Amino acid sequence: MGPAEVVRAAAIARRFYFDGKSKMEIGAEYGLSRYKVARILDACLESGLVRIEINTDSAIDADLSERLRRAYGLRRALVATGSFTDFDGLRHGLGRVAADLLSEVVTETDVLGVGWGRTLDAMAQHVRDLPPCTIVQMSGVVGDVQASSVDLVRQLTSVSHGPQYPIYAPLIMSDQRMKAALARQPNIAAAMALWQRITVAVVAVGSLDLTGSQVYAMLSDQGRAELDSLNVAAELCAIQFDAAGRPVRTTYSGRTLAISYRELSAVDEVIAIAGGHQKVEAIRASLISGVVTSLVTDRETAISLLRVAPAESADHA
Repeated sequence: MGPAEVVRAAAIARRFYFDGKSKMEIGAEYGLSRYKVARILDACLESGLVRIEINTDSAIDADLSERLRRAYGLRRALVATGSFTDFDGLRHGLGRVAADLLSEVVTETDVLGVGWGRTLDAMAQHVRDLPPCTIVQMSGVVGDVQASSVDLVRQLTSVSHGPQYPIYAPLIMSDQRMKAALARQPNIAAAMALWQRITVAVVAVGSLDLTGSQVYAMLSDQGRAELDSLNVAAELCAIQFDAAGRPVRTTYSGRTLAISYRELSAVDEVIAIAGGHQKVEAIRASLISGVVTSLVTDRETAISLLRVAPAESADHA
């Protein structure tokens, strides 16, 4: 473009991008057709006269998030930026992003189901705003009640001030009769009845090791050998999945007090929060299971997940 054309093009670009005028309005003002205006705007972009930059929250890698979402057919994917030097830093980095997402998507009419994991505990510490929704625990307790899924429900409810349904019972019982007896207790029965009404669930992704699984540390050597023989790759709310994303039934499934695969699969929005190189296989298995609809993870994990993404995926935008 010559100098006069540059001046005119810049003025047209200002009218379009800054003033919000339509191409037809600009054409009438400058005595041009709207098609000519469109060609001038295209020329502005091609020549570099106009540059469009998209600035998103620096805590999120928007491009990587979208690539990951499309690769696995997710409703949402949020990739946290930053250099996380240890697991605690990673958990809190993911927790901050997940806390903001939870505040964004949960409404007063939702029933929010919560799993358990250290990343979810970190998320709860960063939640500052939740509507007064109903919050229900989705699995029994592992370890100390003061640092468990019960405490997680308590933390979230202290922000939302809505009804809460904790479960004061262990995750795995000694036998099915004990599970049935506990399931008849009024408070536990009330929580379990809500599992079929959960509309948003937030879960951690467990891997098959002592530190990455709710269940693994509670099992005997025989129980752990069973998981190995079944090629278990991931765990969501004490539900086991193989590397192909298929649910796996074990000898202790019948005595586990947790939401079932059928119930979790029926939840409209299941948000998984997980990261770290040691969790890549587990996260992939949980994503291709079809249960998880949204994921919060870190950049390194997202890149690894893209390398092993399914050849075909649906875009659920």
